[in-house]
Amino acid sequence: MRSVRKVTVELPRELLRKAQKATGEGTTATIRKGLELVAASRAYEEIRRLRGRVAFSVDWKKLREDRS
Repeated sequence: MRSVRKVTVELPRELLRKAQKATGEGTTATIRKGLELVAASRAYEEIRRLRGRVAFSVDWKKLREDRS
């Protein structure tokens, strides 16, 4: 089981409303999703930095042929 930490935060009402509308979830799930996105943003930056620098050994045309 994951350990959890209970926190109290003060948020602008409108920001929370917009975020909940976007997620379709309640307060806890919405804040958790936001924190996950912030935590993942560094990984996304690293991936973007590699764009055009990674050579793939698989031919993408051959991969598409497998789909049909």
